[in-house]
Amino acid sequence: MPPLEEDQDYKLDEQVGFALRKAYQRHMTIFSEHNPGGLTSMQFSTLYRLAMEPGPVSQNALGRLVAMDAATTKGVVTRLQARGLIKSEKDQVDKRRYNLSTTEEGRALLQQTLPVMKQITADTLAPLNAAESAMLLNLLSRIS
Repeated sequence: MPPLEEDQDYKLDEQVGFALRKAYQRHMTIFSEHNPGGLTSMQFSTLYRLAMEPGPVSQNALGRLVAMDAATTKGVVTRLQARGLIKSEKDQVDKRRYNLSTTEEGRALLQQTLPVMKQITADTLAPLNAAESAMLLNLLSRIS
């Protein structure tokens, strides 16, 4: 079967989704090489967001804070609880809801992991200069 005729207006390497996926793959390779505290990137984001909140957060609200769907959030929360990094307490007003917060162990792991996370970001952005890095992050925030 002959190859498709190339569309002059479409080049895969110039498509945003393809470029984002390649950049994400590079970032995740760097992330896995550093293995920050044995956390996945989603676990780190969840733990970090939860630690930055002034008080306990519902699982639903936490999912919104880390841009994850309910099923993914539930799985991440379950794994963080199993490691003793976050805790769950029944809401005093709405007895159907549980609020999540970090444990001392979770906060200690975050403190230990933050320098590694900064290095992962620096390594990911290493091909860019400071102005390009800032521009990339700004542009990504505009489309997300």
